Amino acid sequence: MSDITQPPEMRCGFVAVIGAPNAGKSTLVNALVGTKVSIVSPRVQTTRTIVRGIAMFGSTQVVFADTPGIFLPKKRLERAMVAAAWAGAADAEVVLLVMDAAKAGKHADADSDSDRIIADIKASGRKALLALNKVDIADKGRLLDLTARISASGAFDEIFMISALTGDGLVDLRAHLEKLMPPGPWMFPEDEVSDMPARLLASEITREKLFLNLRDELPYSCAVETERWEEKTDGSARIEQVIYVSRESHRPIVLGNGGQRIKTIGAASRLELESLLERRVHLFLHVKVNERWNEDRSLYAAWGLDFNA
Repeated sequence: MSDITQPPEMRCGFVAVIGAPNAGKSTLVNALVGTKVSIVSPRVQTTRTIVRGIAMFGSTQVVFADTPGIFLPKKRLERAMVAAAWAGAADAEVVLLVMDAAKAGKHADADSDSDRIIADIKASGRKALLALNKVDIADKGRLLDLTARISASGAFDEIFMISALTGDGLVDLRAHLEKLMPPGPWMFPEDEVSDMPARLLASEITREKLFLNLRDELPYSCAVETERWEEKTDGSARIEQVIYVSRESHRPIVLGNGGQRIKTIGAASRLELESLLERRVHLFLHVKVNERWNEDRSLYAAWGLDFNA
C-alpha cells in the first residue's frame, strides 16, 4: 500500500477589492499580498487604475484587483476610474467591498458613496463580502449599529471586521477568501507579486511621493508619465519622467525653493525603485504644464482606462 502523499489541489481566482475613496483598499491589498503593490496616500482617489496583487496561500493563488474608489464621477478621468472599478468587479470570482468604519455615520459623503455601492451590489443580484476597515479607531457603538444595518440589507454573504493597518482580522479574511477560490492552475508564477508594467510602476511610485510631500499644496490634477527607460551596460536603469501639472502656478509648488522639493521627491522615489527593482536607478524628473493632460488618450491607455467611459 502506497504512502505517497498527494500534492494539494491547486486553486486560483480573482478578488475585486472595491469601495469608496480612501476606504483603505490599497493598504488592505498590500497587507494581504505581503508586500507593497499599490501606492498609498492620504489623498482621495490615489488609485487611478486596476492594480493586481498576487498572493500565495499554500497551494492557492489569489489575485487581488485593487480598484479606483467608487463615487459620483463628474469629469472624464473620474468616469474612467469608476468604470474600471466596476469592470474589475464584473470579472472577479469574489467581490470584496471595503468600508471605512471610522468614517461611517460621521461623514455624509463617505456614507452616500458606500450606500450607493451597496445598492448597486444588491441590484446586481450578486452576493459579495464586506470588510469593515479601520475598526481599531472606529467608535464601537456606531460600529455595532453599522454592522446590523448593513447585515439587514442582505447584500453580503459574510462581514469581516478588520484593520488593514494593524492586521487585525486579516487571518480570518484570508482563510475565507482562500476557500472561495475555484480549482485550477495558477495564472502567474509563484514568486510574482504584481503584473504591473515596470514603466507604470515607476510612474506610480513617483506620484505617491508627490502626494506625500505636497499634501494639500498641489491640487489633485497632476499626473506622472515615464517617458524614457534606458537599460545601462552596468545593470542600472536610467529613467526619465514627466510630472504634468494643469497650471503654470503649480510648477513652482512642485519644484520648491531652488528646486529642493523636486529633489526630495526624486530621491524618495529613486530609493524605493532601487529597492523594488534591486538595482541602481538614475531618476530624472521634469515638470511640464499641460492644462489638458486629463484629455490625453495615451495616458488613459497607459493606465488601462477607457477614455470613452
